[in-house]
Amino acid sequence: MPIYEYVCQKCKKSFELIRRIKENGRKAATCPKCASKKVERSWSSVSVATSRKS
Repeated sequence: MPIYEYVCQKCKKSFELIRRIKENGRKAATCPKCASKKVERSWSSVSVATSRKS
């Protein structure tokens, strides 16, 4: 499951949520600190591990 990063617009706290891709578009994220639903998704880097050597 992907990890999504968010920033709360009310208290400015950054947090991460592990969610299914289906949940991301349907279920609103909530700030764990102030319980606000005014959150914005932030960009993050991607890490990929493979079993094959390059």
